[in-house]
Amino acid sequence: MAVKILVGPRQDDSILDIARSLTPPGFELVVADVGTPQFYEAAAEAEYYLGFARQMGGEFFRAMPKLRLVQLTSAGYDRVDIEAARKAAVPVATNGGANAIAVSEHTILLMLAVYKRLVRYHNDVVAGKWRSPNLAEGRVYELSGKTLGIVGLGNIGKKVARRAAAFDMSVQYYDIARLNEDQEDALGARFVLFEELLRTSDVVSLHVPLTDSTRSLLGSKEFALMKPTAILVNTCRGPVVDETALHHALTKGQIAGAGLDVLIEEPPPANHPIFSLPNVTLTPHSAGPTWENWTARFRNGFDNIQRVASGERPRWVIPELA
Repeated sequence: MAVKILVGPRQDDSILDIARSLTPPGFELVVADVGTPQFYEAAAEAEYYLGFARQMGGEFFRAMPKLRLVQLTSAGYDRVDIEAARKAAVPVATNGGANAIAVSEHTILLMLAVYKRLVRYHNDVVAGKWRSPNLAEGRVYELSGKTLGIVGLGNIGKKVARRAAAFDMSVQYYDIARLNEDQEDALGARFVLFEELLRTSDVVSLHVPLTDSTRSLLGSKEFALMKPTAILVNTCRGPVVDETALHHALTKGQIAGAGLDVLIEEPPPANHPIFSLPNVTLTPHSAGPTWENWTARFRNGFDNIQRVASGERPRWVIPELA
């Protein structure tokens, strides 16, 4: 009898076709949204969960008594109830950096979009305004020569550092797990303390998981340390930034702009204060998924599932459960 892998939430058929094409022999995929009757029916026999974290608390783990591994297709795991997973003695693994290239590219995109005023220029052209006669009002800037401060140097942060080097940026980073000197030399990144990074960076880019220690990591105190010419880029999780403090910093000239792929509330309310600011570029938490990395997500996931099935330890287990 084939071993059941519960896949959720339900995706477009073209994406599920990728998963089915990579499913190893001896395994069967069952697709269901968490909390539906189909989920509970399949959960009773499923030994693996493959997909995004949705409502992943005590009820989820109790519904899957045979569960051996939660294999996420995402890098983020803030919707996983860590204590419930620990109580169930089930490891939870991330996607092994499958979306790291996509997010690092999107990070550079947001830097460029803010510095080059991309959205405003697009809207101006569409509205029949070809060029503003006041060049000082519409200043644009180059990445070359700027100092990039990366907060969190994991899979994504490292790839951002490499891509930033191609734009002749100087790269510095802060992370609780510091690289050794040879690794820093190879990457072209210099370790600095967190407050030092905020004071000296032209671009501050966030690449940390959402945990109790990173929630509201950037607030009023931190924005006050940044250069008035600096910009913030956030492609990790919205709650890492205090949005009220960010709004104040952007309107009072504490920082020059922001590129945000994530917000605290997603989707945000229609009257979100950030929407009215001309120095903000927004994308809809879209940095991670690309057509290419769906294959990488499923490939990494099935590889990890096969490791557990053969009695080995899974890779990419989240730190809290490692």
